[in-house]
Amino acid sequence: MKRILSLLSLCAVLAGPALAQPSATGPMPVPPADYTTDARRIAYVARANEVLQWYVDSIKPGDPATFAAGQIAVKLARREDAAAVSARVVELMSVPQSQDMFWMFPWTAISYLGRDQLTPEAKAAIRDAWRTYFPMRGDTENHWAMYYASLYLMTELYPNDPAAGWFNGKSSAENNAEARAYLIHWMDLATTIGQGEFNPTHYIGEYAIPMLYLATWARDPEMKIRGHMKLDWLLADLAENTLNGVLRGPNARTDDTSVIQRWMALSSYFSWQCFGNTPPPPSYGGFGVWFAVAAANYEVPEVVFRLANDRSQDYLQHDLKRSRRRWRYSDVLMAPVYKTNYMRHDYAVGSYQGGMADPIQTHVWDVTWAVPDPRGVHNTMFSAHPYASAQVMQTYFTELPDHMLELLAAQGKPSYDVPDKILGGSPYERVFQDLDTVVALYDIPAGTRYPRVNGFFSKDLANVTEDKSGWIFAQGGSTYLAYRPLAAFHWEHLLGYKQLPSTVGYKWERVDRGDKGDKLLVSPHLKNGTIVQAASAGEFKDFAAFQAAIVALPLEFKMDSVPTVKLKTLRGHEITCTFGEAPQVDGKKIDYSKWKLFEGPHLNAEKDSRKLTITHGRLERVLDFNTLTITDRVRPE
Repeated sequence: MKRILSLLSLCAVLAGPALAQPSATGPMPVPPADYTTDARRIAYVARANEVLQWYVDSIKPGDPATFAAGQIAVKLARREDAAAVSARVVELMSVPQSQDMFWMFPWTAISYLGRDQLTPEAKAAIRDAWRTYFPMRGDTENHWAMYYASLYLMTELYPNDPAAGWFNGKSSAENNAEARAYLIHWMDLATTIGQGEFNPTHYIGEYAIPMLYLATWARDPEMKIRGHMKLDWLLADLAENTLNGVLRGPNARTDDTSVIQRWMALSSYFSWQCFGNTPPPPSYGGFGVWFAVAAANYEVPEVVFRLANDRSQDYLQHDLKRSRRRWRYSDVLMAPVYKTNYMRHDYAVGSYQGGMADPIQTHVWDVTWAVPDPRGVHNTMFSAHPYASAQVMQTYFTELPDHMLELLAAQGKPSYDVPDKILGGSPYERVFQDLDTVVALYDIPAGTRYPRVNGFFSKDLANVTEDKSGWIFAQGGSTYLAYRPLAAFHWEHLLGYKQLPSTVGYKWERVDRGDKGDKLLVSPHLKNGTIVQAASAGEFKDFAAFQAAIVALPLEFKMDSVPTVKLKTLRGHEITCTFGEAPQVDGKKIDYSKWKLFEGPHLNAEKDSRKLTITHGRLERVLDFNTLTITDRVRPE
């Protein structure tokens, strides 16, 4: 973990200085009405070119810091100033390298973009850095994807070099075989039992960019098609889980900013770039440039584009994912994660069953409502147990355990060990979702660090009303929300974070934005629970009618022994949830063991199948990793 940098610091390292740009601050983008015309492709390429132009404009003569790796890649992509670029490459390669796999994939792109442009001296300088600098492989799924995709491509670029030419003392052939084997292994895992870092708000870039590079530059036709297919797969998953381009929960990996301001994430760059339906984040998320320099070599499948932009019909999707790899204190290497996504025009509800998918940055469930412009808006509602444990950290990370908790803040993750955190999973949380109803139960053992439940109430909610029935009502956009805490509570201001100048690691200051900020519903009880019911405002005469309908719903719960809820939902389903037992709907137990890899109207795949069918209307694309084929068809009416 010591080598893991925050997204913001990596943006500075890889991209150089940040400037304002039109699409991040301009009007909301509007996707083309005719998905099949050339306008869709033209707009896609124009967005990539916007990124390239912004990086060119950021270069200031006489200021070398503004001529960083991102600007070098852009100049090469545009085939400009090869001599100046080469000189700058030699200069940068003359200083010690850092950033591990986050160094590898940018300089892989530069190596390929500059094959016929860089001077022999510049190419030799980059090549020698792969001998003298030892990048660590890391210990997370995204690290390994970047590491091995970069190593694979570089060994194809230099296929006959001996072991002495590489940082790890292995020959090109040995490194290539190892990288190829891992990439195929990872694709097999993701296409049989699910992605580990699923729905990542930021780390989608660390998968999509390496796959684009494989699809663009791999010499082996098998790896080229694998990269193309896996990129299609990743973007289809993103498309299905976004509301107007904004990725919502649940998320295996997110952060303290994007868990509440859903739009402020690198995933929004990919929605903007590939689907044209939301603004990009500032500086294109920092990593956007690394996709943009090769974006013209890829075409977003029409069926995926349509899926991302059509929210005219409600849909329910069930997916199978997996937890982060466990290294200690567990007999299970990767636990199954059962993910639910219910999408409507006005809002989306998503969840997984609770427990530990990732120890630091998991986001288990939320209701996110649509807004005309997502920038600066905290359009979400959820609750969480602020769990922190050194032993759990040791389960998922391989570092020495002595100072794991206190080191996290210095490594860019300040909220892990604070009682008011809203980010992270807990072994004492169980969640069940039935369409737009969520029941979250908490059974926290005595003596557990931070025995409380934190409910997130956005600054952007309207008409927040504490009813005598125990329900709390609110409105977000065109969505009515009912929140039922199952134990006594009080209100607190949600404190934010301000990063302070520091020469060693990160230092933080807590910020209280007062009544203008977000609020926490804090329930300091071991036996606890939350119920949330969402509905479109258009379903009711007015807000009062929604409140009356919720209050009239039969509800029974007990918290004294094992937390249990019996509820009739707004959709007429009778659900029973008991902590530690299988949920029931209309008297039938939910059998998670029968869940498929994907099951819904748009994405379908059997577990262990290595085969995904993407559907929208009559359009269909099948990605079959068994035969390494992509099949498009128009289904009969």
